[in-house]
Amino acid sequence: MFTISRIRIAEGGYWWRRPYDRLVARDSLAALADEITGCRACPRLVEWREQVAVEKRSAFRGQEYWGRPVPGFGDPDASVVVVGLAPAAHGANRTGRMFTGDRSGDFLYASLHRTGFASQPNATGADDGLRLRGAFITAAVRCAPPANKPTPAERDRCNPFLQRELVLLDRARVMVALGAYAYETLWRTLHSTGVDLPKPRPRFAHGREISTSRATVVCCFHPSQQNTFTGKLTATMLDAVFTRARELSRTGRPAPTPRR
Repeated sequence: MFTISRIRIAEGGYWWRRPYDRLVARDSLAALADEITGCRACPRLVEWREQVAVEKRSAFRGQEYWGRPVPGFGDPDASVVVVGLAPAAHGANRTGRMFTGDRSGDFLYASLHRTGFASQPNATGADDGLRLRGAFITAAVRCAPPANKPTPAERDRCNPFLQRELVLLDRARVMVALGAYAYETLWRTLHSTGVDLPKPRPRFAHGREISTSRATVVCCFHPSQQNTFTGKLTATMLDAVFTRARELSRTGRPAPTPRR
């Protein structure tokens, strides 16, 4: 027997929730994560990620690399989903957690901490104690690709994982796309799951916001060294994106789907 509670939403309506819904969502995301980490669907990516894990970078010679696909990471009740490109060869492919252990992740998590989404500004390993509140981080492709460039076929084989994550993360009202590749992949994913999208697709531009029937998509330059070292993306700019994402997640639309 269970108790049903009703929770008020911003638009003034109500949706029904069972108290164990959060646990069900977490278990489902955990099951999906196990499936992701066991995937060997793309021979080129499998070969590369495992080769990197054996050869290693000299600075990490004494560490054991993850060397597998990397699942999403964060709050199962997230109102904001962050989508990147793919794990870095010596970052998430080493640590086993998205955007962890490389310069891009350092820049990203510092901003998430300043804007209230992350419990700490540093991300060094999967066991470093970092927790996300209200945010979930994922990627278009789950294996580290050579030259950081997955093929269209590899992207498409990996896409069902992102589709299923977005279905499970049903409280997300904002989706932040880090870079044009993530934006294009996110757009394809939303389209494939039946989301009403504006036509034609708006061009990628930093700070651009696009309202869809599922969530507001916010575009952001990727926090790669190529962008952060040149000043194309500054800490102030990234903080502004996540501050805006939080605002949209509280007041934006659409509302969660009613549950009975």
